Amino acid sequence: MPITLENVGIAVRDLDEAIAFFTDLGLTVLGRDTVSGDWTDTAVGLDGNHAKIAMLQTPDGGGRLELFEYIHPAAIESEPMRPNVIGMHRVAFKVDDIDAALEIAARHGCHPLRGVATYEDAYKLTYVRGPSGILVMLAQELTKGEPASS
Repeated sequence: MPITLENVGIAVRDLDEAIAFFTDLGLTVLGRDTVSGDWTDTAVGLDGNHAKIAMLQTPDGGGRLELFEYIHPAAIESEPMRPNVIGMHRVAFKVDDIDAALEIAARHGCHPLRGVATYEDAYKLTYVRGPSGILVMLAQELTKGEPASS
């Protein structure tokens, strides 16, 4: 059976704030909607499901994020996920310039959890805490001869 990844869904506290963050990083909004009704109750498994949603896409067209702001039932606040908690906990993006991406993230109040690391002279990478506590990994692939220090 062939399988492809359709999108990654993330519940957010403020849809507009999350859209601003991800579009500033380079994603494009494909569409926005408000959804409710029997079909969403069935698909999501929540009675009375009602949410504002947005579908975003990476510039290469290969990755999509679906963001949800729940109207009903009310969103449940929780502690932000730590990197070692079992379950889905981050979304990762390859960027051309990690320093430029971090400047964009900082304008949204989002900063590295600890700093920028270098993995085997292949990547510079970091985790930032994005809007609604989302963990976002930013990774810049290094080319041969490129300095690894940040």
